[in-house]
Amino acid sequence: MYLVDTNVWLERLLDQVRSEEAGHFLDHLPSEHLFVTDFAFHSIGVVLSRLNHTDVLLRFVQDAFVDGAVGLIHLDPGDTERLVYTMEQFNLDFDDAYQYAYQYVAAEKHNLTLVSFDSDFDHTERGRKTPAQVLRG
Repeated sequence: MYLVDTNVWLERLLDQVRSEEAGHFLDHLPSEHLFVTDFAFHSIGVVLSRLNHTDVLLRFVQDAFVDGAVGLIHLDPGDTERLVYTMEQFNLDFDDAYQYAYQYVAAEKHNLTLVSFDSDFDHTERGRKTPAQVLRG
C-alpha cells in the first residue's frame, strides 16, 4: 500500500520530465493500493487550477476516485502533535514544510510506503521510494 506524493501525480498530469515513470507506476498498480492525502489532493487542485488545467483536474478526479479506487486519507486535529514533532525532528518550518510533514505523518499513521520524487524524504526514518523503485520491487 502506497501513499503517493503530490509531485508524482503532478508529474504525470502535467506531462513533465518523469511523467513516463509516474505513469508506468500508476498504470501497473491496482488503484486500491494507492492513497493520497486530502492535503495533497487540494494542492493538486490549486496547481492545476492556477495553470488553467481544470479539465485535467476533472479527469484526475474521475480516473482516480470515481472510476478508480484511490483512497483519500486525512489527519485529524489530534495528529497535530505528531506533525509538530516531525517538523521539529527534521528542522522544518510550518509554512514551508506542512505538506512534507503531513505526507510523512500520514504514511506513518496508516503504515504506507511513501512514493515521491522528493529526496528530502530520504533523510527520514521511513524514507521514500520512487515509482521506479516500487516497480522493481
